[in-house]
Amino acid sequence: MNDFEYLTIKKPSESLLIIKKSKFISNVFPIKNKEEAEQYLEVLRKKYWDATHNVYAYTIGKNDEVQKFSDDGEPSGTAGKPVLETIKSKGIKNVLVVITRYFGGTLLGAGGLIRAYSESASLGLDKAGIIKVVKCNIYKVIIDYGLLGSVEWEIRKRNIVIKNISYTEDVLLEVCVPISTNIDFPKLILNLTDGNAKINLIKCCYMSI
Repeated sequence: MNDFEYLTIKKPSESLLIIKKSKFISNVFPIKNKEEAEQYLEVLRKKYWDATHNVYAYTIGKNDEVQKFSDDGEPSGTAGKPVLETIKSKGIKNVLVVITRYFGGTLLGAGGLIRAYSESASLGLDKAGIIKVVKCNIYKVIIDYGLLGSVEWEIRKRNIVIKNISYTEDVLLEVCVPISTNIDFPKLILNLTDGNAKINLIKCCYMSI
């Protein structure tokens, strides 16, 4: 990964792992800030009010600027920390993982707990789907209909994403250009159209592409 991209999850997920009759329910959520994490935690604590433990870990920020975990009553270092390390080992950012445990009557020991929570976290993250988020410049491009075919082909050939095409009096393209490509996109479009195009930089943001 470079400075302009990171991994996160595609969608929330729920999965179940049973080890020696103990149930480990993994709930995974994409989050943007601590407030979102706390809201999800509150909902799950109410949903699983009768659980033995509600262990969690989350990271926020492209460089894991915010990290937090809780063992929620499990022996120190056997639950929340393994969940956090599983998240970090996969390189995933902006994610909350909550592992709800219903004790099945058999003690797993420290090593068994670490393996169980790590496996449950990994299962939930994989089910949520791991995607790449890339820092992009978003451009609006207006061209004549006669130029669309050649311009679209040249854009796609460079792995630049056309997010939307609108057909009005002219053709309006919304284009996502990853910063890591180092392409001077306005210059490219003007060269392709002999200057017969209107180009505006709309915003710079992180997007899954």
